[in-house]
Amino acid sequence: MLRSLFHALTLSSALLAPLSAAARQALDGPGFDALTRGRTYIYSQGGTDYGAEQYLPGRRVNWSFLDGRCLAGKWWEEAGNICFVYEDRPDEPLCWEFWQESAGLMARLAEGDEGITYSARPAAEALYCMGPDAGV
Repeated sequence: MLRSLFHALTLSSALLAPLSAAARQALDGPGFDALTRGRTYIYSQGGTDYGAEQYLPGRRVNWSFLDGRCLAGKWWEEAGNICFVYEDRPDEPLCWEFWQESAGLMARLAEGDEGITYSARPAAEALYCMGPDAGV
């Protein structure tokens, strides 16, 4: 009986996984802006925090790898994705597919990255950025 229940649950999960992936709605520019503007999100992959981004008016951002240094950037919508460029690489946009889930945002690079999914949750505090060459 337990074995039958396990097989039924496994089959149900396998059948529902493609439906949930297909059912997720990618965020467009206005939807992404409404969820992020004026907020800071902490990004993680595999349960490990690796960065945070502060979303400013005018589709401007500040990104940090949580080391106190920040990169200014901007974002826009292109071909159904949300694309970013930063001051250190202004000619190398990174485009992402974003969608909303209960704990925050989920993201996947539009090209490459073998489908790795990243999560972003609202931060309790604003992004901390040291001034240029702080401590030097």
